[in-house]
Amino acid sequence: MGWGCGYSARLQHAAARLTAVSVVVCGCAAVASAAPPLIVDRVARVLVLYPYDERIAATTMIGEALRSRLLQATDGKIDLFSEFLDLSRFPEAEHVGRMGRYLAEKYAARRPDVVVAIGSDSASFISANRNSIAPGAKIVATGFGNTETNDLPGDVIGAFATFDILKTVEMARKLQPDAHHLYILGGSSNFDRKWLATARADLREFAKSYETTYIEDLTIEEFVERASHVPSDSIVVVLTVSKDRNGRNFIPRDAMRQIAATATAPIYGPYQTYIDNGAVGAYTVTFDSLGQTVGSFVIDAIAGKPVSSVDAPATYIVDARQLRRWGLSEKNLPPGTVQMHREKSFWEDHWLAATGAFGIVVMQTGIIAILLLERRRRHDAEAKSRLHLLEAIHLNQSATAGALSSSIAHELNQPLSAIRNNAEAASVLLRSESPDLELIKQILIDIQEDDQRAGDIIGRMRGLLKKRSEIDWQEFDLNDVTSSAIRILHGEAERRSITLDSDQRSIKLPVRADRVHVQQVILNLATNAMDAMSDAATIKRTITFATGRSNEKAELCVSDTGNGIPEERLSSIFEPFYTTKQAGTGLGLSIARAILETYGGAISACNRPEGGAVFRMVLPLARSEERDC
Repeated sequence: MGWGCGYSARLQHAAARLTAVSVVVCGCAAVASAAPPLIVDRVARVLVLYPYDERIAATTMIGEALRSRLLQATDGKIDLFSEFLDLSRFPEAEHVGRMGRYLAEKYAARRPDVVVAIGSDSASFISANRNSIAPGAKIVATGFGNTETNDLPGDVIGAFATFDILKTVEMARKLQPDAHHLYILGGSSNFDRKWLATARADLREFAKSYETTYIEDLTIEEFVERASHVPSDSIVVVLTVSKDRNGRNFIPRDAMRQIAATATAPIYGPYQTYIDNGAVGAYTVTFDSLGQTVGSFVIDAIAGKPVSSVDAPATYIVDARQLRRWGLSEKNLPPGTVQMHREKSFWEDHWLAATGAFGIVVMQTGIIAILLLERRRRHDAEAKSRLHLLEAIHLNQSATAGALSSSIAHELNQPLSAIRNNAEAASVLLRSESPDLELIKQILIDIQEDDQRAGDIIGRMRGLLKKRSEIDWQEFDLNDVTSSAIRILHGEAERRSITLDSDQRSIKLPVRADRVHVQQVILNLATNAMDAMSDAATIKRTITFATGRSNEKAELCVSDTGNGIPEERLSSIFEPFYTTKQAGTGLGLSIARAILETYGGAISACNRPEGGAVFRMVLPLARSEERDC
């Protein structure tokens, strides 16, 4: 069967994505024996004959694949000529004769070395006119089945494409197992009628399983109308409509597009160009592979290599968009079916990136798990460290309280003695004949004040002795804590003949920490200063507490008038167990540093030029104060 309006009756539609396919040697084909190269002193000339006009996509696609193969193989060193015979619209013998004479004159000075005939009509034309157009040229044919080579010369070789409409409808049956109707559509041209006759013969047994209807010789509008009213459980096959009943010529793919646009059931067809125009699919040969195979034939023929005819293999091809449109399952497709326009899954489209991302996620998950485990371990270690620090602070506080116990007892004795004396005086006044009530009232007020004073002293002592398992975060003024520490130290300083001076700034210095811990640091620094001045003259024994603000931090400097710190020991005084006292533990300054660092602060020491040492502690200002600034 020949080609009609750009489509061979035996060339199937296949995916454009397919590249050149392997070929099978046809046992009945003619085999050209080895011969010397056709060309020795010039580039080869190849004439490609198209049976119809340039609008016919099927023949054009074969020709383009052929040209691409030839140009690639020869690095462009080849003369390619193309002629469109237009035999569909002008089938008359007069036109064929005129074309033969025209081409004979046109190529008289440039005789082709190889002629490629696309379609049986082109093959018949060049066979009848080869002596005038291309005497001595090799003839390579393609685009039709090898059963149509009976009238061709024996030396014509080709890549033949045989269309099996039965396999196309068998694929449709797998996709539509519940279908009950079969419709076959064909046009009015001789080519269309040949296709209809072939379908009746090939589908005779298959059609017995369905209510089969052949729709033919209608106008294009009637074809569209009939297709738009077929039952939904129908298989519709459009062969070719190259001419309708009114004599209008069509490119078959355009007719397919009109029919499929409003169809009420899935449509199938035999050609590659039908896929993008509404057809579900077909069992077909790709035009690209056909053109590539013919190109290889031409190259071998020019080189004088033996060339034999082959049958280009067909394959199942479907349009994935039409499968989705009609709800057809891809699971029912024959094995090896090529799906055009199939949307790849995320994994198919991005498998490399997805694999890498998955690996990264797994690795990150492992790292996160390790970090979380490490964080938990660190948290437990920090908790234990805080507990040990709190225990050390408590022991240090107890030691401080013990060291200050005599002065604290002395301080308590004063208000208690005053309370007793005032109580005795009030008792005497009350026994008199005319008690002085105003004086008794004043005595009672003095008793209340002394009691409050004693209570404050006991409260401060309890704060030093209280043991806690957690830090009590508070926001307080560093000036207030400094004043409280001075009051605790007052009795001991008086006992040692030491003067306590306070140079506190009038502005507030809010910090956030445990109030008792900060107070303990101040007591440690002050008691160390007292010990450092034990050998100093009485008139020189002074401890100065100076508060201030520097670089958004609150600071307190505790300075003494002792002998200072040896320069070589300044870098070691905050290390654990370092001490210059005979009875010291070496933990006081180490604990002071640990406390301040816990709250984001720091401590340092230096010597005064005039004698004595200065300890400077700093703590971050509370956030509320930072906002106010």
